[in-house]
Amino acid sequence: MTFTDETWVSWMDQLAEQDYVIVDDFISDEFYDRIMAFFTEAEESDKLKKAGIGAKNDFQLKAEVRGDFIYWLDEERDQELSFFFDLKDELVQSLRRYCYLSLSGSEFHIAKYPAGTHYHRHLDQFNERTNRQITVLIYLNKDWKKGDGGELIIYKDGEEITVEPHSKRLLLFKSDTIEHEVLTTNVPRYSLTGWLLHQPANVGYLLR
Repeated sequence: MTFTDETWVSWMDQLAEQDYVIVDDFISDEFYDRIMAFFTEAEESDKLKKAGIGAKNDFQLKAEVRGDFIYWLDEERDQELSFFFDLKDELVQSLRRYCYLSLSGSEFHIAKYPAGTHYHRHLDQFNERTNRQITVLIYLNKDWKKGDGGELIIYKDGEEITVEPHSKRLLLFKSDTIEHEVLTTNVPRYSLTGWLLHQPANVGYLLR
């Protein structure tokens, strides 16, 4: 999928003004189906692993804090998702062009929250690795409805903004300023989640 310059400018203006932006139908039905086919294969092959919190020396598994299972993506290995990586590159170019961000890397995973799990309020920026600039979420929950749970709550300026995880919805927000949480989900909750970085992912140890 490609978007007009005017569309990108509108989204980037919202991100700059309020530190987050929500975009519905960011991916096509075809892209959704291809991502979910990849997701299903990864799940059936037992590739998804329990996610932890923290980075480097702070890393730990705490199911009472974070309940999702993830599989880290690799652009060279996961050629089935080349169309997504192309779209990610378009997003990066727009952020560089319109928000003047110095982005030089990214890291993405697919994530599943089983029913009954959640993620406590937190920032995406690590204490020991401070290179995450923009959080990227693409929701993959077909026919999501109220009562299914798994909403994301953004905490900003004393307000709580609820983001419903509708299929094909994109959420962007600033990783170092937006505190957020994932409410308990009552059905399995799926997303493609990642971060755009101002340094490559493997140089985090230099940024302590």
